[in-house]
Amino acid sequence: QVQLVESGGGLVQAGGSLRLSCVASGTIDSGNIMGWYRQAPDNKRDLVATITSGGGTNYADSVKGRFTISRDSAKNTVYLQMNSLKPEDTAVYYCRILVMRVVFWGQGTQVTVSS
Repeated sequence: QVQLVESGGGLVQAGGSLRLSCVASGTIDSGNIMGWYRQAPDNKRDLVATITSGGGTNYADSVKGRFTISRDSAKNTVYLQMNSLKPEDTAVYYCRILVMRVVFWGQGTQVTVSS
């Protein structure tokens, strides 16, 4: 079993920045993949960015050049640095980890970007 705890959400004006953090605990193998997804009201949960244990990254087109995902594997922590935020980035952001072909989710953190 794996537990994920997110932090760092909040309210920010358009053009501002926020940094999300997610700490994983439990039985985690070295080949895990961590990532961030988001879900706006009445929308499905969409990929934001993922990062492998080796540091390989993948981003949604909508956030490329503005968001940066990183991780500290020794601390089982993944970060999402969000810059140049837009109102359309408003959503609940969820941390996700794939461990030995099993997916675990965090409870989510709200990010609201005002115009």
